[in-house]
Formats: sequence, structure tokens, C-alpha cells
Amino acid sequence: MGLGTAGAPPAAALTPPVGITADDLPTWQTNGIVWAMAEHDGVVFAGGTFSTVRPPSGSSGQQRPAVNFAAFDAATGAPTDCELSFTVGSGSATVRSLAVSPDGETLYAGGFFGSVNGVPVSSLAAIDIDTCTPRTDFRPSVSATVRALAVSGDTVYLGGDFQTVGGQSRDSFAAVSRADGGVLPWRADADEPGRAVELSPDGSRVFLGGDFFEVNGEDSHALAAVDAATGDLVREYPLGFIPTTSVVKDLTTDASGLYTANEGSGGGVFDGRIALDLDTLDQRWRDTCLGATQSVEVYDSVLYSGSHAHDCSSMGGFPNQRRMHLLAQSVDDPELLGWFPDTNDGLGEMIGPRVMATSSAGGTDYLWVGGEFTTVNGGGQQGLTRFASGPDTGDPSVPQTQVSSDGPGGVTVRWQSSLDLDDSSLTYRVYRNGSSTPVHTVTGSSRPWERPQLSFTDTDVAPGQTYSYRVTASDGSNTSSQSSPQSAVAVAESEAYAAQVVADGAELFWRYDEPGGTFAADSSGTDNSGVHVGGPQRAVSPGAVPGLGTAVGHDGTDSYTYSDRLQPAPGDFTIETWFRTDTETGGMLAGFGNLMLQESSRHDKHVYMADSGRLIFGVYRGGTRTLVTDDTYNDGAWHHVVATQGSNGMRLYVDGELEESNALVTQNENFPGYWRFGGDRLRNWPSQPTSYYFDGQLDETAVYPGPLTAAQVERHHALGTAPSDTVVTVEAAADTYVNQGAPTAAHGGHQQLAVRGSSAYLSYLRFPLPAPPAGEVLKSATLRVRTSNDSAAGSQDPADVVPVTGGWSEAETTYSTRPELSGTVLGTLNAGTVPGAVYTVPLDTGAVSAALGGDLDVALTASGTDSLWFFAREVSGTASDPQLTLTFGAP
Repeated sequence: MGLGTAGAPPAAALTPPVGITADDLPTWQTNGIVWAMAEHDGVVFAGGTFSTVRPPSGSSGQQRPAVNFAAFDAATGAPTDCELSFTVGSGSATVRSLAVSPDGETLYAGGFFGSVNGVPVSSLAAIDIDTCTPRTDFRPSVSATVRALAVSGDTVYLGGDFQTVGGQSRDSFAAVSRADGGVLPWRADADEPGRAVELSPDGSRVFLGGDFFEVNGEDSHALAAVDAATGDLVREYPLGFIPTTSVVKDLTTDASGLYTANEGSGGGVFDGRIALDLDTLDQRWRDTCLGATQSVEVYDSVLYSGSHAHDCSSMGGFPNQRRMHLLAQSVDDPELLGWFPDTNDGLGEMIGPRVMATSSAGGTDYLWVGGEFTTVNGGGQQGLTRFASGPDTGDPSVPQTQVSSDGPGGVTVRWQSSLDLDDSSLTYRVYRNGSSTPVHTVTGSSRPWERPQLSFTDTDVAPGQTYSYRVTASDGSNTSSQSSPQSAVAVAESEAYAAQVVADGAELFWRYDEPGGTFAADSSGTDNSGVHVGGPQRAVSPGAVPGLGTAVGHDGTDSYTYSDRLQPAPGDFTIETWFRTDTETGGMLAGFGNLMLQESSRHDKHVYMADSGRLIFGVYRGGTRTLVTDDTYNDGAWHHVVATQGSNGMRLYVDGELEESNALVTQNENFPGYWRFGGDRLRNWPSQPTSYYFDGQLDETAVYPGPLTAAQVERHHALGTAPSDTVVTVEAAADTYVNQGAPTAAHGGHQQLAVRGSSAYLSYLRFPLPAPPAGEVLKSATLRVRTSNDSAAGSQDPADVVPVTGGWSEAETTYSTRPELSGTVLGTLNAGTVPGAVYTVPLDTGAVSAALGGDLDVALTASGTDSLWFFAREVSGTASDPQLTLTFGAP
């Protein structure tokens, strides 16, 4: 079961067409903002507003002066010996644009500065790359900041805030001679600043981006194409193609396309990217992510972008959430690709990345990113970072797993799909009982905001036996560590409550039985799992249903659990959960909202508690519509609540009884969203609680695609409150083994126990057994051992469990003083062949019953020559020590 197919093609190191890894490389960093980059022959030039550069975090070395400029080896990330100082007599100097001439001889720099290494200039300079010195024969005078540059064989095109260049009128865009900086007749005057200039690959056109609404007196907002020789408008983009609230911050091209980076503010903004066909200059595609784009760069048919995108839901991407600063898309399709390295917002305007450049060195291609960030992929790194075409070295995250036996004939392994920042398609392998050979392989897709549950049901199991599973995730080159082992006993019959929930059609069923982590496994069969936020308490015991599993505890402050599966607004539905609380601040138990990681701006289909402890079920339909209980339920006891809506209206049940109903309200607010449990916005709802977040425990949470009937609700409550078997786990109080080859040696302090027939090893275990609970009898007894991790720990020979009839002690018993054994066999461990695996042995119930209330002493013996080694009680705390599981129930 689950996403993907067994035997599907394995994942690749990078999910095509992504060609750059998400692994950030050690790179020198700045103490300020990087605004501009260019590259030549394996050297990356960076300009901005900073005064020093320093080694990567954690590296040795001293910082160096770097006044608004530095040059770096593309392959090592270290500075070269090219040092330039861009300064100004009054105000703060800055470098805002860099471009290299086609012949690779000259680096042009624009910004706001008055000198370079003491050579007078005026916001535009030419640097001889070979000597790293400013050219004294290139000194155009620019009246204000230069923000963009593009260079052809004989011309430098510039854009910015200026109105004059070389004493001649030029508004926002101009062209000067490469030879001496003389102003050229070319004119493309705009009414607002220019921010981007890009030449077409054939050099015939110049693409302009900025804040403007007119170019050469004609309507063209934020984007225009002009003739490279004259500046005459070739293609205008009237207001509406890009909204009035948005501008173009960057432009780039490849052989067939022009790509824009857009930033907006206010209502109706456009913050995303546009791809235009280079021949027709018509739009090929546009994305509608919100969060201003600052830079774009094409590498190997993929458009990489720097932004602070926070909402791409309008194009099928992530909903409004925390910002994601680096994205990738095919040049032919706006869908987001599986490439998600990240920075923080950083300094200044707190935008994050500002500029990108690609460079090649030593057979490897590099994507450099500059900006105002101070972290990259969670680690400290300021102003600059870089990524490479390979190798991909990042392991996928370790899968979070849950194992249960939901019915006869199977044990189901469920896990949250892993996260790999440059691989959206990963291959998962499931290992059983410590084997190195997987019992299941499947490929599945995931993205940071959408990590679907995958599942596998192992049907090669025997009732009463314990099975342990671990899962790995691989991108084809890198494999995660194995998940921690999770075990379950294969059951002979289904558990009544859970079976009824599934049979009644639950499409989400969270039992909260995971021991920790952020994963809430779904047992409904639809793999609609949950994600815990805010660190709720895990494995709270006892759970709601007697004798079954654990619950989750929410703190009433900020913890909750959400489903990351976006779904249409449910028209007909049922919400069901068990809860326990003594809170006097209320809070949401369950609801449907439009956001996952923030409080929802649209929200209804709530079940919440008022400060008084009354329960309220509410939907929105032209106003709030609610049902309120008369009784209060903050009494510290477990309660069962069910809320339904359908053609028969709204109904609210508590503890199996109908409390309130309204047959007239059959509809709710229509918006796609996410189920949330434990907290979400409740502003302006009736009896609004002090806290939006629930302070208490939840268990057995379910959602159905239609209303449950009153009979079904009553049945669920009856099954959930019915008496259950009592399960007691007893750990060994003493254990040791003896060795015929060392007849006088005592081994009571060892961490392993051994069994073999010849030369003989015998192991002894003592379990202090409780008396049976009142009115109950022993129904089953199972011995559990885990073979050690030694390669020779497993054995092909069976090992018998027999009663010990003579006296023994852990500290003193040796082979020579070993106790006598009964001839009765309580159970047999057959072929415990795999190291590091859990094995269970059902024991004779009558013999164990006779020892209740006292000690049960047993030995493990064998008749063959193959040794079995298993962990002793001295490794308690690792879930590896010997245990006896006793199940008591009604006679």
C-alpha cells in the first residue's frame, strides 16, 4: 500500500531537470549586503555594501578589508588577490551592478561611488581584469546610482536613478562607448528608475526592466524591448501585463527565452517570474507566487530564482507559510521543481537573496548567490554562498516510522516521506527483523510542505510473533540512516474500535501511538498523515480507549497537529476525537483552516471549548452558526465528541449522545484547506476562548467524508469505553549464561547471553510475575529477546525455553554450579537467524499462570552447534533487554 509502486525506478541523485545540488559549499562571506555579481574564467566578482570578507563559519583565517567589492575563486570560494576599494566622499558608497565585456578583458561596475582605489570616477567604472586596476580612460559622469549593466562588443548599457550621463539628458537608461565612456546617441528614456538591463543573445535588442510606466513616451510598464542600436521601442508591455503595483528587478536570457524577476507591494501585486519567448516576445508562462523575486539565472534548462516566496498556492505550490528564498523551475513550465536550499531574510530590507551568477572551474559548474542573508541551510553564512553541479552529498532525512498490526494476517509499516532539498523523488527500503535485505522497496515524491505518508503491509507474518522494522530513504547516491526500530505483535483478530472507525469510512484516522517525533501516522488506509507543530507531548498514557495505545498532549500555547494534504472544502463531513482536559482557557479541538504553519485567515468547521468547559461546534455560512452543549467537559476525564454536517443539518454528539442539532444549516464556507487539531484562529467566534490552543490530550482523531449516523456514533463510544485486556510487560530481574568451555567462569555482568548445544552454552532468566488483576486470568504470555548486533549472533538451531527447577544467582552461577532444569518445554524459538532482530516466543499459559505472584525462572537451551547470542538486561533502556509480555482478561 502507499504512494509509489514496488519495483519502481530508483531515485536519481538529482531529480531531473535539476542540475545543481542544494548542498551549500564553504564560501568566504561578507559583513554586509551583496547586490551584484559577475564572473569570468573561474573568478566570481561580488559588489555591494560591505567593508570586509571573512572565512566560512568554523574555518580558520583572518578577515580582510574589502570595501564594497571582492573577487573569489569560483571553485574554492576563497578570495583572489584582486582587491578594489569603491568609495565616495559624502554618503555611503555601494556597488549595485557588475558586468564583464564579451572579450573578457574588462569588468564594468555601477553603483554610487566617487573613486576606485583612489582613481576618480562617477558611479560607473571600468576595471582591467588582468591587472585588477581601474581604467583611467573610462570616466563617464553619471548623475545618480547605476543599478544595472549590460555590455556588447562596443557599448555599455546602463540603467538606474540618473537623469544625466556625461552632462547629457538621459532618463533612467543610457548607453556609453566601451572605448572611452563617451555618451552614445542611443536613447530609451523612462519616467521611473531602471533596475535591469539585458542584451538578447544575438545582440540586436536590449531588454529593460524597472519601475517605469513609459519608455520614449510610449506606454510600457516595468518591461520593454528596445533596439540595441537606436533605443527605439521594439515591444511595449502596457499596464496590465505587469500590474501597476509591481516592478521588474532582474532579467536574464537563454537561447530561446527572456525571464523576469518581479516585485510588488500593495493589493493585486505580481511577485513571481515570467518566461517570454525570445522570438515573439510573447509570454510563455508566468508563476503567481507571492514574495518578491529579486534575481533569476538560467542553468541547463532550469530557471533558478532568489526571492522571499511565501505563498505559491495559486499555482499548486505551497500555501502561505514561512518564506522560501531559493526556487527552481523548468524554463518551459512554471511548476516548482524539487530544489529547496534556503537562506534567512537577513539584513537591510530583509529580503534574503539579491543576485545570482553561474561560473565553471575544473569541470564543475557553480551557482553563486549573494544578498543580505546571514544563514544558509540553517548554518551561519552571510552575504554569499554557492552550490555546485555535483557531487550531491546530502542524505535524505531519516524516515519517521510507526508500526502496528491492524488485523489478522498483516503488520503495517507507515512512515512520513523524507525530505531532500534537491531530490523530490526518493527510494525507500523497508527492512524486517534486522535483515540487510529489504522486504519492500518503493519510490515516492515529497516536497518541504507536502510529505505524504507511505505504507507497506507485511503479510508474511504469524499471529503472536513480534516483528521489527526499519526504513531508509535514498536519492540514488546518498542513503539516510535506518529509522529507529519499531515493533508490533501480529494479531490474530482486529481491535474492535479501530476496525469500526475504518469500516465506517474514515479518511483520516490518527491514533497518536508514535513514541516521539513530529509524525502522526494515519490508520484510515488513505495515508492522510499529520504533522505535529510546537512540540506536543508524545506517548501520553493512558490513552482514551482502555488498554490501547497512547495520546498526544497539547500545551494550550502553540502546539497543534495538521494534515499537510490540501483538500477541497468538505460539504458533508464528520469530525470525531477523544479529549481530556481540566483547562479553564478553552481552545480548539478540531477545525478546518486555509493555512498549515500560521493561524488561518479563513477557518470554520470547528469544534472548540469555551473557557467554561462547554463544547461548541461551528460552521460559517453568511455568519457563524454554532451548537453549544449545556454541560461542561473540563473535568479531567476522557470524553468522546463527534460533530457532523450533511443534508440533515448540524449535529453535535458527546459521549455517544446527541447534545444539540440544527437541521437547517446544511452548508459551510467553501475554501480549500487543511484539517487541524489542537489549535487555530477563533477570533470573533461565539464564546471565544481565552486561548485558541487546547490545553489537554487528544486521542483517536478521525474525519469522515459524510455524516455518521447516531447509531454509528453510539457504537463508537461503546467500543471505545468497553473493558479491555490488561497487558503487563515484565523485564528480567536477573540473567546470566554459562559456558562449558569455561566451567568456573560467571557471566552475570555481561551484556549478551548465549545459547548452544555443543560445546554447551545455557542462558537463565528470572521474571518477577505480578498477581492477576481482580476478576481476570492470564490469556497469553510471550517471551521477547533481541539478538545482538554481532555478525554471528543469529542461529539456525532452535532454542527451547524450559523451567529452571534448581537454584541459581546472576552473580555466582557457573557451568559447574548450573541449576537443574525441567523436562517440560514452555516454548521454542525457531531459527533466530538475523542479528539485531526481535524474536518472540509464545509460552505455555498454564505453566506461567502457576507462577503468577512469584518468580518465573526459565532457561534457554539448544542441541545444535550454532550459537545464538542475544542482549541481556544490562542493556536496558535500549529496548533490547529480555521481556515477558502478559495479557490478562475476563475468564
